[in-house]
Amino acid sequence: MPHGASFDLDFHSVPANSSEEPLEKHYVASRSRSQKGILVFLARDAEQRLLRYANAGVIKAEQATEILRFVQFWNKHTGHLPTELVFDSQLTTYESHSKLNQQGISFITLRRRSQKMLGAIYSQPASAWRRINLPALTRIYRTPKVLDQRVTLNGYDGELRQMTVMELGHEEPTVLLTNHLKMGPVELVTRYAQRMLIENGISEAVQFFHIDALSSMVGMKVDFDMQLTLMASSLYRLMAQRIGREYTNAQAKKLFRNLLDLSGKVEIGSDSVVVALDKRAHNPYLVASGLHEHATPMPWFGNKKLIIQFA
Repeated sequence: MPHGASFDLDFHSVPANSSEEPLEKHYVASRSRSQKGILVFLARDAEQRLLRYANAGVIKAEQATEILRFVQFWNKHTGHLPTELVFDSQLTTYESHSKLNQQGISFITLRRRSQKMLGAIYSQPASAWRRINLPALTRIYRTPKVLDQRVTLNGYDGELRQMTVMELGHEEPTVLLTNHLKMGPVELVTRYAQRMLIENGISEAVQFFHIDALSSMVGMKVDFDMQLTLMASSLYRLMAQRIGREYTNAQAKKLFRNLLDLSGKVEIGSDSVVVALDKRAHNPYLVASGLHEHATPMPWFGNKKLIIQFA
């Protein structure tokens, strides 16, 4: 699949159900507490809607610089740096922000709010704010107010653009930090809002691919489990694009339920394995995709070929 240029980044804590392993404690959102577990760094291709990278077993001492390791990995394996990275305020430090900027990588993130900062925001005159129209959001929060400023922060070399957004459905203002100096406020707010999709991707990995049900806490097996998750996610996305139409952006759960969770008859011959699928309402999508038109070699099964047939 082609590579996108923009990535959504996040951490996910896989809880350990054993107290025997010498693991660090991390905050587990689903349980609203910190407990022993494995910290996993995930990068999602914002254009292809696909998990591209995962690194399991990140320790707290390396958490802030994991974003730089991802950049190095991506540059090594693709020959170019990511164009844009989008992440929340907990992911890394301002020192790492500065290093990203020095490499020419654009980023959008949140700034942690403090009472002093909020006081400075609320004291701004009404003339400093402007209304914008967000066409992609619900009618209630379509016209928030924004305050566009330049700020300097400890650890960051140079100026950052700080955009404060009010009346977006939250009691407190949303404060965005970016080195995008020319991007319009509508595009900036909309792009960060799209970052929430990585949380949907993580939720899918937890619920459908069972990322929290690791086969072992041993480092090598954790990495193996994560690799299988990335491969499965990629294969489902490839299938969704091959099916097309209503399934182009479907989640893996829907693809499995509608198209793959089928019954049928299997006949094993001397040189082939023939799978005759029973009738089902969604089978025409599979027929139209042409996935059954070519036999699939199975070198691990005596060099037999897999043949799909429809009743």
